Amino acid sequence: MSLDPALRARIESLLAANPVVLFMKGSPDAPQCGFSAKAVAALAATGAEYAHVDVLADPEIREGIKAYGDWPTIPQLYIGGELVGGSDIIVQMAGSGELHAALGRPAPDRTAPAITITPAAADMLRKAIADAGHDLALQVEVDAGFNTRLQLAPRDANAIASELDGLRVQFDLASAPRARGLSIDWVEDARGRGLVIENPNAPAKVRDLTPAQAAERVQAGTLLLVDVRPLDERLMAEAPVPYRHLDHGVADLEALPKDTAIAFLCRSGARSGQAAEHFRALGFTQLHNVKGGINAWALLDPNLRPY
Repeated sequence: MSLDPALRARIESLLAANPVVLFMKGSPDAPQCGFSAKAVAALAATGAEYAHVDVLADPEIREGIKAYGDWPTIPQLYIGGELVGGSDIIVQMAGSGELHAALGRPAPDRTAPAITITPAAADMLRKAIADAGHDLALQVEVDAGFNTRLQLAPRDANAIASELDGLRVQFDLASAPRARGLSIDWVEDARGRGLVIENPNAPAKVRDLTPAQAAERVQAGTLLLVDVRPLDERLMAEAPVPYRHLDHGVADLEALPKDTAIAFLCRSGARSGQAAEHFRALGFTQLHNVKGGINAWALLDPNLRPY
């Protein structure tokens, strides 16, 4: 397709203003497709700073960048104004160290992380590989939120890998440091049977607090209460203890020390739970969700009205 001169100038201005630009779907904090997520993870492993353009929010750029670089898919990475490629190329270059070199970053640490696989888990995994009838490896992927995914995958000569209990275990560059100390077990109990993964690097899970517990800790000065509801909802039923809100954004909260004890509050607990998980992904270690929200609080306080 031909490219409108004004759009071409706009793209060239973006590239001139930013040494590294990723054209993607969504944002680095919230990629909106799997390919963009892989590109973000690969760039994160380098530690390099880069600008991003959300093509979903800019349809003109979405189509224009495909014509500009004669590249049909998104994401696209540009370094120094030159097209590097899409998701597969970015991931491949990150794994080989070429991406670090292109970005002026030190060569990556390719040390395989020390992990533990219990005998029961190793037996189950070896059986799964034998049943598949192929020469496979256990692929371990740990995302930025420390969610772990295990899958059987073809042996990759370029992967970070180790041999453990007769199993080849493979990691991509971003997952390797996040997987240090990870343990994999196989359990069978009343809940069923399956693999159980423990990662000591993962932030502590969000814990529930009852309204009474939250009130007690806020009054004692050991807990910061954050109401995530908009003003109109807060006016309908306001927490009867000191709290903060998000009317002016979350930047000041995100800048707090990571060990700050925070409890989130909403109408029934759903939105506040999502907010708590956002802060967990940022590395906060003492996070709580007020179970049942302000409606549960209203059951304890006659001055509050559920809605």
